[in-house]
Amino acid sequence: MTDWERHGGTVPLTSVTVRAGMPTRAGTLFVARTGVGPLGFDDPMEVVRWTPPAAGRAGLCRLEKRGSVVRGRASIEVCPTGSGSHVIWVEELRVRLLPRWFDPLLATAGRRVFARELGFLLED
Repeated sequence: MTDWERHGGTVPLTSVTVRAGMPTRAGTLFVARTGVGPLGFDDPMEVVRWTPPAAGRAGLCRLEKRGSVVRGRASIEVCPTGSGSHVIWVEELRVRLLPRWFDPLLATAGRRVFARELGFLLED
C-alpha cells in the first residue's frame, strides 16, 4: 500500500516520484504528477504519521497533500483479520478553483479512481 511509485501505474496519466527515499516513515515526501508533458500539475504529499502493522495491531499511514492545486489529507489503515487484512482508505480533498458545489462529483470520481487503484495494489 505504501510503495508510492506503484500508485503511479494505477491512475491514468500519473507518475509518482519519492523524494525522501524508502522505506516509508514520517517525513517521507513524494509527488504525484498528473498530466501530459507540460500540461499537468504536481500533487506533493508528506507522510505525517506512520505506524506499520504488527502482530495484532493495525497499521496506519496519514498523508498531508500540500500542492497548489490539490490540498487535503488521506489515511490508509490496514487492519488484521482472521484470513488476512482489511484496508480502509479515506481521502479528504479540495481542488483549487473548484466551487464547493462540485464536491459530490469530485467525491464520486475519487471513489472510483481509488477503488480501482486499491484493487490493483492488492492483486499481488
